[in-house]
Amino acid sequence: MFFIGNVEIANQVIMAPMAGVTDRAFRIIAKSFGCGLVFTEMISDMGLIYGQSRTQRIADTTEEKRPVAVQIFGSNPETMAQAALIVQDLGADIIDINMGCPTPKIVRNGEGAALMLDIPRCRQIIRAVVEAVQVPVTIKMRKGWDESNPSCLELAAVAEEEGVAAITLHPRTRMQFFSGHSDWAMITALKEIVSIPVIGNGDIHSAADARRMLEETGCDAVMLGRAVMGNPFLIRETVEMLTTGQILPPPTQEERLEVALQHLELAIRFKGEWVGLREMRKQLAWYIKGRPGASQIRTQINQATTKDEILKIIGSVDR
Repeated sequence: MFFIGNVEIANQVIMAPMAGVTDRAFRIIAKSFGCGLVFTEMISDMGLIYGQSRTQRIADTTEEKRPVAVQIFGSNPETMAQAALIVQDLGADIIDINMGCPTPKIVRNGEGAALMLDIPRCRQIIRAVVEAVQVPVTIKMRKGWDESNPSCLELAAVAEEEGVAAITLHPRTRMQFFSGHSDWAMITALKEIVSIPVIGNGDIHSAADARRMLEETGCDAVMLGRAVMGNPFLIRETVEMLTTGQILPPPTQEERLEVALQHLELAIRFKGEWVGLREMRKQLAWYIKGRPGASQIRTQINQATTKDEILKIIGSVDR
């Protein structure tokens, strides 16, 4: 257990915000496996201000076990403060500012990881958001734009000065995207210069990796990302290892399929059959990845247009 501001986090396992992945259905699944804190997908400040229906759906955290962090992105201090107020009113327990997204369409607008090239603007955004809301504010960032400009330590110092309650560091540069290796030594360096909680992210593929990150860097919690896609069991395994030291057995094929169907049911309940089923195709493909005949099953799933068709396909899979 630790605290982010005044918000109690039950354990040291946190689920990363991932666009197109960590929707409400995914977050409920993650919480059911013991995740201490979950994040929404990143949400545009202007989408919130204009009241776009898709944006409001992404920000909806009703029916969820608390706490839930809502991540927002933008590059203007005033609109970011307005967006933060909106998500606070919608029930966000924590508001996270995205300063690390590497995708071209985000950085072209001076948002996400591009902010790390302009630390004074980062300060203005953080100050505006912290002053606007009563809930804890956090930031998620990368090591820097590239290896010649590892600005994360400078940004961390600014963030703490401006009242940020915790920092998540994915120690790859923007130019690396997800290639190469994350520089865990930078998490160690960050932990040494701030007194607020530091959450480590990057290259955690197993519960053992999570424990090793905590031991090597001294960070306060670990953030799981892409390794959980189709494998929420990693959350349970990591919580168990970090709290009791025990190694849990891997899930059975039957268990994987059962959770996949639970996930599908939630997606359809929240988004309707047409949208929920289509958005779940990639998730279902992750659940069956690595099993015999996965390619053929994936093709069938991608061609299915109704829930009943999906149930029939999953029901025919060998357990």
